[in-house]
Amino acid sequence: MTSLPVHRLILPVIAMTLVVVASNILVQYPFEPFGLGDYLTWGAFSYPIAFLVTDLTNRRYGPRVARQLVAVGFVFAIALSVYFATPRIALASGTAYLVGQLLDITVFNRLRRQAWWRAPFVGSVIGSALDTALFFSLAFAAIFPQSIDAALQTNPDDLSYMAEAVSIAGHMVLRWQSLAIFDFSVKMIVALVALLPYGALMSVILPMERAEKAAV
Repeated sequence: MTSLPVHRLILPVIAMTLVVVASNILVQYPFEPFGLGDYLTWGAFSYPIAFLVTDLTNRRYGPRVARQLVAVGFVFAIALSVYFATPRIALASGTAYLVGQLLDITVFNRLRRQAWWRAPFVGSVIGSALDTALFFSLAFAAIFPQSIDAALQTNPDDLSYMAEAVSIAGHMVLRWQSLAIFDFSVKMIVALVALLPYGALMSVILPMERAEKAAV
């Protein structure tokens, strides 16, 4: 297989980096409309676009180049996310992004010869499920033990203080679990909507071998 010119990946890398960094910032802001501020963040609406970028790159250049895109996007996204977000969010996002995107590429490649919608949709669903589980676990699951440890160190003999700290920490754990559920639900909706631009671009973004034959 011939090597791919670097300039071909500039636009996908820029798009991927912008999506991930924007999502890392937006995930810190609750989605207030319809009273969903306690259950949803703005990041849930932007992040699934990363799967669209990966799938279109995979369709055009194949899984090897798609993995290169994910790797390059990972480096840029983490570096910028540490600056724009927080180290914990950046680490959680980077891990979830890398695992979820690589899984999406594998699923997409296995289903790419089936119905046109199946590869991008199933890949996004499975990748998003793992991405959501990893991100919210790494970003927020440590809150409960940290809160208990802080309470023990602050007032080790005050049982009422301890009970209150446990109650608050438990509420926070329930909140991030609710955020994860709503986040995944929105990702499924966006995955369905993303089939529209994917389908519209299929006649433009052809697999490389088909595009080369059409150009002859």
